[in-house]
Amino acid sequence: MQIQIFQSREALHRAVADRFIAAVKANPQSVLGLSTGSSPLETYANLVRDHQRNGTDYSKIHTFNLDEYVGLSGSHPQSYRYFMNAHLFRHLNIPIAQTHVPTGVGDLEKECERYEKEILEQGGIDLQLLGLGTNGHIGFNEPGTSFDSRTHVISLLKETIEANARFFSGKEEVPTKAITMGIQSIMDARQIVLLAYGSKKAAPIRDAVNGPITETMPASILQNHPDVTLYLDEEAASLL
Repeated sequence: MQIQIFQSREALHRAVADRFIAAVKANPQSVLGLSTGSSPLETYANLVRDHQRNGTDYSKIHTFNLDEYVGLSGSHPQSYRYFMNAHLFRHLNIPIAQTHVPTGVGDLEKECERYEKEILEQGGIDLQLLGLGTNGHIGFNEPGTSFDSRTHVISLLKETIEANARFFSGKEEVPTKAITMGIQSIMDARQIVLLAYGSKKAAPIRDAVNGPITETMPASILQNHPDVTLYLDEEAASLL
């Protein structure tokens, strides 16, 4: 596990974006795993700026997002499909059919199977971007999720619902379930980048890096991955 620590969040996001830009240039048919929420927003803004200024080509790239809320269609302003379209996809030259986000409506069991199959059909994920929940979740894999899990539906814990309430009009509006890549799905990626900043992430970063590998701290499994890089600001790294 490699750790890079940055004095500013601006430098952190720029470095993560540069990692993805380099991957796309090295392999124009890369398969990228992406995340949502507030953590990657400025990283995505850097990708958009680079594309506009330098013309980095995404026309042959495929992307797979980690998760989606159950019950929200892709047209819902708080869905992750809507988020990705608004903040990244529509600003790049990537065909929308090559951007994959789980569907949170319909037959969810079949959707889980379909999503795993699509990842395999594209040859697996080359570079996966992760955020980190304050309880150590990666994707929406809450504490207690099996390390062997594949794409599945999960009930969100109270603390996750409360953390995401800021994106909705109130806590009662936050969906209580999500469809998410499983932990094994994430671990199958050839390279993983985890982005975290702020003092609230210091304890989960400490436990993920230096604590025991346990399903009560989902991110701790990353210790077993052969190619993981953590991109942290000084606050998130303060307990290492």
